[in-house]
Amino acid sequence: MSESRWGVNVVEDLGAGLTAIANLEACFVSDTGMQASEDNFFQQSWVGIRSKSLGKITLGRQYNILFDLVTSTYASFPYSPYMEAYKPEIGLSMGARANNMIKYVGEFGSVRGGLQYSFDEGNTFEKAGANVNFTGSGAMKTFGGYLRYSENGVSAGAAYLSSIFPAGTRVDAWTLGGSYRSGPWYFNMGYGLNKRKDSFPAAAQGGEIDQAILYAFWTGSSDGGFLAGDATKRQMYKLGFGYQVTSQTNVGLHYYHAKQSGSASGGFNGKADFVVAALDYALSERTDAYVGVDHTRVNGGSGVALDANGATTRTGFTIGLRHRF
Repeated sequence: MSESRWGVNVVEDLGAGLTAIANLEACFVSDTGMQASEDNFFQQSWVGIRSKSLGKITLGRQYNILFDLVTSTYASFPYSPYMEAYKPEIGLSMGARANNMIKYVGEFGSVRGGLQYSFDEGNTFEKAGANVNFTGSGAMKTFGGYLRYSENGVSAGAAYLSSIFPAGTRVDAWTLGGSYRSGPWYFNMGYGLNKRKDSFPAAAQGGEIDQAILYAFWTGSSDGGFLAGDATKRQMYKLGFGYQVTSQTNVGLHYYHAKQSGSASGGFNGKADFVVAALDYALSERTDAYVGVDHTRVNGGSGVALDANGATTRTGFTIGLRHRF
């Protein structure tokens, strides 16, 4: 349901309604103690300043505005934004994070808005005869924003993010949706879209780098992904509910439908259906146990599959114990 994490939060009152803030957060594998990712040891690494009346500005590695909107407004589960082992909607959030980002978030009554811009710092293309060689971090240039409303159990919002990959490929992403809470019930629905706006540059101009980044977003197994091939557009609809059976027991059921298109060969145009059900039991205020089951099925063109082995269906089971410090 959640990765094992440790981190440091800094909150320092500066007076006059201003607060200095900072966050470092890393994931680790609990049975070995090793970091969860060789590439991104810190899930978040940022500093910022917050004003009681004007909002906050943060700089560094942080969650993007697509992720912010989905997880705060129409998350799959009320007690956890999504199931970490199975999260189809996060596959359309353009990696969920970005490096070198400046982000502003302001909340005014029942309305919250956010803006982000990230720099492609560290990317260099160097001439080598007829070819252009890429060196650098693979950082993306991004810009976008979101707007959400939340009051009396109703939350709704929309977000847009444009990403320019290291070699110049542009991908536009949209999401919108909402949720409703009433007594023990929680309902949510949403829509997401990723669209590649142009062709990948030639391999000698860094096109393989751009292609690898986008396909990593779309194809990750924990993101409920499936093979992208030469498709240029992916859409997803989500619908789900949760029910608080008792003060300690919560159940949830969620359905996601994805459609992939734009494949010039036709082999990667297809559809995918995802279903996940979970039961969570609170042992105490800070500790809960959970069990979940998920199922994925894809169909369509000859290349549409869950992985390189050609599998078209997958079922997963998750069980765990979680404690929040």
